[in-house]
Amino acid sequence: FKIIVSVQKDHISYVHCIICCVVSSTLQSCHDKCFVTAYLKKFFNLTDETGPTVRRGISPVSRKLAEMQRFFGLKITGALDAETMAMMKKPRCGVPDTKIADFSTFGNNLKWKKNSLTYRIENYTPDMSASEVDDSIEKALQVWAKVTPLRFTRLYSGTADIMISFGRGSHGDYYPFDGPDGTLAHAFAPSPGIGGDAHFDEDENFTFRSNRGYVLFMVAAHEFGHSLGLSHSDDPGALMYPVYTYRNPDTFILPRDDVRGIQSLYGPNPEIDPQQPKPTAPTTPDACDSTMVLDAVTTLRGEMFFFKDSFFWRSNPQSSSAQQYLITSFWPSAPTNIDAAYESRHYFYLFIPTDRKVWAFSGYNAVPGYPKKLTSFGLPRHVRKIDAALYDVQTRKSLFFVGSYYFSYDEARGAMDPGFPKHLDQTFSGLTNRVTAAFQYRGDKMFNTNQSFFFSAFKRLLDLH
Repeated sequence: FKIIVSVQKDHISYVHCIICCVVSSTLQSCHDKCFVTAYLKKFFNLTDETGPTVRRGISPVSRKLAEMQRFFGLKITGALDAETMAMMKKPRCGVPDTKIADFSTFGNNLKWKKNSLTYRIENYTPDMSASEVDDSIEKALQVWAKVTPLRFTRLYSGTADIMISFGRGSHGDYYPFDGPDGTLAHAFAPSPGIGGDAHFDEDENFTFRSNRGYVLFMVAAHEFGHSLGLSHSDDPGALMYPVYTYRNPDTFILPRDDVRGIQSLYGPNPEIDPQQPKPTAPTTPDACDSTMVLDAVTTLRGEMFFFKDSFFWRSNPQSSSAQQYLITSFWPSAPTNIDAAYESRHYFYLFIPTDRKVWAFSGYNAVPGYPKKLTSFGLPRHVRKIDAALYDVQTRKSLFFVGSYYFSYDEARGAMDPGFPKHLDQTFSGLTNRVTAAFQYRGDKMFNTNQSFFFSAFKRLLDLH
């Protein structure tokens, strides 16, 4: 098991890359070619092959690109495209992505042979107060302790099972950090010596809760998964997914994929009373699940967004496949489990059922003054949730669907239009069921009712199921 290739190999491969530049011809610069080659060497074990596959014209780089695309759920082409390059440039963990599976463990049954482990914080980052670092580290370890028999005790001197430190560049383990962004941290699988240790790149801006940097709790919780024996998961909702995504540390619950992984090594927490209700571990929705009911569908900047639980799928006209993301990866301050979403002329809105409020975003940032109550849009107090919403570009009105009725909101006047609500079939002939999702595409309105999509334009209706 290696965290990354050695310094010497990195240097040689970089020089070799400059000489040969053997990547896709679509790349515009040798710098990009070297970056891609180094990335595949570091995380997907790309080697300088000269065997039969090369003689048959099968590029080792193409094979590793396809492997990387498969791991991250991208379109598998074996060629570099904008989506693949964008994924490579995302901040992430420094441990290689050696397996393509849900939760995975390191080979040779690498796990601790005891349940009582010690940890020591060797130094601190100046980005946070010492108490914030202490709290973040303790909370990150407790993420794993809550679902296993593992118990963690802090040491203030001597050698602990898990030694925790901050460093930059070459920091004493032959696996140097790369400066801001890129690799955020790395950790070593359970073993004698350096095994279990976790190192954090001091060139990053670590934070306690803010999304204006990298939340130390989230980075540490991921790295401690490696310290305990877990490898990376290809589940984009898993904590052990290699790419960093902001999540609110105050509401974080270990996803089901990670629970299954760590319990395969250590078993469940014997102290949990099976009779007591416990928070449900989130699972990642499957786009191929024919029984799945979407929470919301909308268009945003010419792309389609499909929301379910804490996730959304994003599809654009230039791509043949939709990519899955956590909602917080685009809108870090946004709550999850939304009811409706739509894009107006000015903002992007998310409706949340739990507190009867609406959030507004300009780009990735929350609009000051939001969230607001539903009543701020002129909706009656008895309306507890919005089933669906869309912005009609022809009339410049926002339409809110509630049960078998809909409201029309004039954003320019900041008021509800008179004569509303109206029954659905007063305007949309044949549409009588509750609308669960709605959006406008190329000037035409699309409605989802009981798993059937309907098309409506100029009061015409067509069943698409």
